[in-house]
Amino acid sequence: MGERILIIEDEEKLARFVEMELSYEGYTVQKAYDGRTGLALALSGDFDLVVLDIMLPGLSGMEVLRRIRRELQTPVIMLTARDTVTDKVSGLDGGADDYMTKPFEIEELLARIRNALRKTAQKRGSGQGEGRALTACGVSLDPWRHVVEFEGTHVELTKREFDLLQFLMENKGLVFSRDALLDKVWGYDYMGDTNVVDVYVRYIRSKIDDVFGIKLIHTVRGVGYMVKDEQKT
Repeated sequence: MGERILIIEDEEKLARFVEMELSYEGYTVQKAYDGRTGLALALSGDFDLVVLDIMLPGLSGMEVLRRIRRELQTPVIMLTARDTVTDKVSGLDGGADDYMTKPFEIEELLARIRNALRKTAQKRGSGQGEGRALTACGVSLDPWRHVVEFEGTHVELTKREFDLLQFLMENKGLVFSRDALLDKVWGYDYMGDTNVVDVYVRYIRSKIDDVFGIKLIHTVRGVGYMVKDEQKT
């Protein structure tokens, strides 16, 4: 195994307990007890996954996550004592890969860590980001470098916007309902209105379709959304 995991958690007893369990499972673990120290370690780029608490001294977990996502796509699992949909959605939309509420069973955290690491390994194994960028309507999306461009011009997308566009471009020419997109992009445990899909499609269109005068994401009335190649409008 040997994957390196960073725990950013100000509850030292909890951090030590998680460290002990992860070490027993064969992971290499490092800890930080405040946001600024954790961020500096995370940005070193040497970790395969980050376990990140939301309530941290120095910098909040949300701010740490935001700054990590500027530079890295390292999987992040958020921890919080607040079990509210707003916190959960904020964390996931901010770029977290998963979310757990304290108190939690260590077996579930271990399972979620394995799942996140497996997804990363699958991306690497499929060669994503290694000369296999997805393309449509002049838009190029590189899943591994996490870069979107239109004819060489960089397009800035949030992680959730990127994930939605990536899924649609990977399945170019196929139509997906809102429920299907929620399941594939937001995940099985998303608790929210299906209209969130419409909102994110609008976000993407405002940054790509409207700016460059193309029609990348198509609405299929009564069914859902799809990406297909089409010339500039």
